[in-house]
Amino acid sequence: MPNSEPVRVAKYALEEYLQQRSVIPVPEWVSEELTARRAGCFVSIHTRDGSLRGCIGTIYPTEENVALEIINNAISASTRDPRFSPISVGELPCLDITVDILGLPEETTVAELNPKMFGVIVTLGNRKGVLLPDLEGVETVQQQLRIALRKAGIRESEDYRIFRFAVERYY
Repeated sequence: MPNSEPVRVAKYALEEYLQQRSVIPVPEWVSEELTARRAGCFVSIHTRDGSLRGCIGTIYPTEENVALEIINNAISASTRDPRFSPISVGELPCLDITVDILGLPEETTVAELNPKMFGVIVTLGNRKGVLLPDLEGVETVQQQLRIALRKAGIRESEDYRIFRFAVERYY
């Protein structure tokens, strides 16, 4: 099954960066759907056995279009995720990439969360934790919140705010 256009953009950006150490401009073959739209996105990189190898994203757009957002987040996910060593060129054939394009976050309540449908953001002051939706091993709202709170360094007993967001996931 061929990769979606967002994943093709991410893979191309990643290959060019790792091989040439250059950040590509938006390729001419990229559709208007990605060049005329602004949105936050996450690029997730996994090994073929499903282990996470890198994931970086933006909740809100930081670039002039989503194609540039994908390019920059693909490079960051492969080289700047503090949980992992940078990805090498030799690893490229053994990696799978997904791209999540985010809808705008909306403040919500625990009752309105659904870890299969919505990602979650928890905030308290300048602390923030983000978790994408429909992740393997995250079956309940409580699991989703616990992970996001841990990422943010927020205790469950603290008075934090909850936001949810929808994603379009591309393989």
